[in-house]
Amino acid sequence: MPKPKETTDRYEIRLSGSGGQGIILAAIIVAEAVGRYERKYVAQSQSYGPEARGGASRADVVISNSAIDYPKSLSVDLLVAMNKASLDKFYGSLKPDGILIVDSSEVAEIPFPKAIRVPFTRLAKEKCGRSIVANMVVLGTLSYFQDMVSSSALTKALSNRVPPEFLDLNLKAFKIGREYARKNDPRKNNSDSDAEKYKLNDRRKNEDRRKAVENRENSPKKNSKKGKE
Repeated sequence: MPKPKETTDRYEIRLSGSGGQGIILAAIIVAEAVGRYERKYVAQSQSYGPEARGGASRADVVISNSAIDYPKSLSVDLLVAMNKASLDKFYGSLKPDGILIVDSSEVAEIPFPKAIRVPFTRLAKEKCGRSIVANMVVLGTLSYFQDMVSSSALTKALSNRVPPEFLDLNLKAFKIGREYARKNDPRKNNSDSDAEKYKLNDRRKNEDRRKAVENRENSPKKNSKKGKE
């Protein structure tokens, strides 16, 4: 059976990563926020890779203002990749003008210039003390970079799905993700962003290392040894 044609009314989100990163829960929260609070049509599906942990799994959310006749993704508008395997596997599903967001703390090399780099896992560890809430950092970031589902709707759905004793931690992670996205939006070219500060710090560290090597090479002890030889 052939797949139906895409419509301009349709918006597709794909969250991808490995088992244990919470992408399915995140997708379920998005779907509930859309259907229950935004009053739009929504379909949610998921697929596990043969390697649950470290492999490439995905969870998709299809959003529309009209009835959805085909519930699976056709061409993704926004792709989140939380590891290298999922980036490699699912990048081809992204529309040419789609949004790509990659966990820069898990993927060292991102060969896509337009990719939005967000260190989901590192933010969860450093700001919340637990990497398990990286998926909520993802939701906060996602709430900023699209307008099909609001931040308010997402936090309401999140509150329904997370146990009360962990709600504050998850809401904190959500806010951290949204705030990081706002401050580091590449479309704003903000030189004061956290991302730019990290890059500047890296450049300074590299420069300090280079100078340290030069100083060792030019030290009197080094030269005196060469003279004796």
